Amino acid sequence: MTAESSAAHIRLPVPPPEGFTVDDLFSLPDLPPHTELIDGSLVFVSPQRRFHMLMVDLLVNGLRSTLPSDLSVEREMTVVLGRRNAPEPDISVVRTEAVTGLEQTRFEAEDLVLAVEVVSPDSEARDHDTKPSKYAAAGIPHFWLVDMAEGNQHPVVRTYELDPVTRAYALTGIHHDKLELSVPFDIDITLDPLMRPL
Repeated sequence: MTAESSAAHIRLPVPPPEGFTVDDLFSLPDLPPHTELIDGSLVFVSPQRRFHMLMVDLLVNGLRSTLPSDLSVEREMTVVLGRRNAPEPDISVVRTEAVTGLEQTRFEAEDLVLAVEVVSPDSEARDHDTKPSKYAAAGIPHFWLVDMAEGNQHPVVRTYELDPVTRAYALTGIHHDKLELSVPFDIDITLDPLMRPL
């Protein structure tokens, strides 16, 4: 089913009464790239800021430089958290055995050791509230939230670790210039290059 938007002449899918499922996400034709499923609703991603692209590149390259062989860094891949939730973290660190080939379209929550979200203006509420609580409930051990510090356009990376008792994330650090961690593996990423002038 689709409904026509008069403003843009785009035909959008009409949700069934119980909402969309993961099966719908992967079978509906002509969905925009990077569509996510949150609580049975399709979420369409707006164009990203340059900050977003630079941070994702910087973190992917930094993670790959010290990545153990049993882990893989993946960007913008759907992670199935349940029947009605399939978000797309900006970066995922997954167990290598979960990588099945070049036609793979998704990972399961248990495949991830880290999910990273870089905040964009249109995704702020989802990145700060909705996604972390869903990642924690699904048992993903580590979560990072990357934002632009107010006023100086410099990145701030907040790192979290899952408390297995509460099934909620606990803040383990706030990083401005350097991301130096020993979990989920040894990580040393300088955040300064993001600020280089064009």
